[in-house]
Amino acid sequence: MVQLEKLEFDAAAFLASAGLGRRMVQLAPKEAFFSQGDPADSVFYLQKGRAKVTVVSAAGKEATITLVSSGEFVGEGALAAMAGLRLSTATAITDCTALKIGRDEMARVMHEEHSFSELFMKFLLERSMRIQADLVDQLFNSSEKRLARILLLMAEFGKPGEPEQYIPKISQETLAEMIGTTRSRVSFFMNRFRKLGLIEYNGRIRVHRSLLNVVLHDQFTERSPGKPPGSVTPRSTSKAAKQLR
Repeated sequence: MVQLEKLEFDAAAFLASAGLGRRMVQLAPKEAFFSQGDPADSVFYLQKGRAKVTVVSAAGKEATITLVSSGEFVGEGALAAMAGLRLSTATAITDCTALKIGRDEMARVMHEEHSFSELFMKFLLERSMRIQADLVDQLFNSSEKRLARILLLMAEFGKPGEPEQYIPKISQETLAEMIGTTRSRVSFFMNRFRKLGLIEYNGRIRVHRSLLNVVLHDQFTERSPGKPPGSVTPRSTSKAAKQLR
């Protein structure tokens, strides 16, 4: 009896096409992949476009958790041991093409195909590291630096590509939600970045690599003598502290 050799699994091909337990979906800007409270029955692989993941509190306040770009998964919480309801909402920022993979099919391929489970674990680790970086950003950085970091992430600096990037269209209200400040402060900082030549802002936002240098060297105070509306007055240095310098 002739034994058929098992074909090598191609993770890229699996994620690029529809098949058993998975189908292609197209979403327009502001259309939801899933909403908070929906059954957590699938995982999406974003092939093209940008999306954001948000949560809404009982009081109705919305907060953005993370941004999702092409080559990333969204809705991975569906793989929890006890499938329940979605804890967040994933919404397209731009036109998106995604592969919707059923929970059972996702679990099967992860169990049977080592190359796929390795790819997915790498994604989970990177997502975890990014969330930790976001938390540190919220706790320790100024709203101006948080805005710069979000713009750089949306422009995908650090990845192969053009040195200067246009980011997807996004409102100042959404940027304010993402960094935990007001729209007026975002407007103030955006105008300042533009005057310093760090961005171009005329309909669409173009981020220059010089903004990355400012973030890395923490040059906001030196380069930004102005004070945004509603900003907190810096603490004065105590006499004892000055003597220690």
